[in-house]
Formats: sequence, structure tokens, C-alpha cells
Amino acid sequence: MSLGTEQLPGDIKFNADGLVVVIAQDAATGTIRMVAWADKTAIERTIETGQAHFFSRSRSRLWRKGEESGNVLQVHAVWLDCDGDALIYRVSPVGPTCHTGRPTCFFDRRFPQDTGSPEIMASGSILETLDMVVEARRTAQSDESYMASLLHHPERARTKIIEEAEELCQALESEDDERVASELADLLFHALVAAQIRGVSSSDALRTLLGRLGVSGHIEKKSRNRE
Repeated sequence: MSLGTEQLPGDIKFNADGLVVVIAQDAATGTIRMVAWADKTAIERTIETGQAHFFSRSRSRLWRKGEESGNVLQVHAVWLDCDGDALIYRVSPVGPTCHTGRPTCFFDRRFPQDTGSPEIMASGSILETLDMVVEARRTAQSDESYMASLLHHPERARTKIIEEAEELCQALESEDDERVASELADLLFHALVAAQIRGVSSSDALRTLLGRLGVSGHIEKKSRNRE
């Protein structure tokens, strides 16, 4: 995927070393995947190839993310901040981004102080955090955790989706905005837990939505009804 061959905007403010800071942000979840530096050539290569390129200060050379590990960052767009001294690469990661094997380089929680609970370690979206909570609850007993009771009894989770969808429709018809938000949260919660039982995460759903952006809803729906 190429982003096009347009020239770089002249208002990028490179530092004295000819570099600018680049933040790689997951286009589907909003998670900050990594931060690195890029020079003019790295940005041009990113735009030409659609894969994230940076400049390594330690090795003094251009590098493509994933050139050794295969964990590339597919770039959808490049954004410049208001001061012109920082860029965002909006990316779809292939595999983990951090060299430690973690999805993001930001996993060392410093404030509030880490309690060791896995579900508070997520630095990404609330949906990714919920995915982590689900994983943490898989080994819990049903009488100890409501989420575990759903995970251990998939039919109960499916029934709750139907129940919560009906309650959301009722709220949309005749109740206040706070109630609508509450019922929507309940529906999302139960749907995401049920999907996790099947091994489908919120990130999987968000990437599907990302792939549909710019596509007519009528066309997309027809493409799923060919058979």
C-alpha cells in the first residue's frame, strides 16, 4: 500500500540533526505503539511504500520497522502537529510492535503505582483493557466473578446480548441519554465477552471497521450476501 508520492510539506520542523519525532498510533484502537525518530528520507520512504520507516540514531541509518522481525507497521496516514515538530503515523501493526514481544512499547506503568493486576497494565483503549480483563478472568471461578460465569457458560453470554439489545432499544425510544449510555455499555460489554469466548477480540472488530471506512455501506453489505 502506497500513501502516494506527494512532496513532504515544507513546514516540518526538523531538529539540528535533521530529525523529527514520530509517534506510531494504532489506527483501529488508538493505542500508542511506539515512538522513534525520522529524517526526510525515512518519511519519504514511508509515504512511498506504506510501511513505517525511521532513522536509527544508535546505528546512524534508515530502518524499516520489522525488517528483521517481520513485525511491520502498515501506515494509513501521516499527520503533522500544529507546531510542525512531531508526526503521527497512523498504523495497522503486523504482530507485536515492541522488541520485547509486547503489543506496545508502553507497558511500564509508573503512575498510579502498579499493583501487579494484569488488567490495569493496558496502555491502549478501554476496549483493549477489557480484552485483558477477560483473559485475566478465564481461570477465575464462576462464583467469584460475573465475567467468569459468562466465560464458563457461553449460552448465558449469548442470552445476555439479546436481553441487553432489547433494553437498549427501549432506552433509545423512551428514556434519557444517561440510560441510553448505560444500556449501550451493557450491550458492548456482553458482546465483547461473548466474542472473546470465540477468540475474537475488540481489536479484531475495530480493524474490520477500519477496513470498511470509505466503502459504501450498501456495497459492503452486498459483498457479504453474494452466496
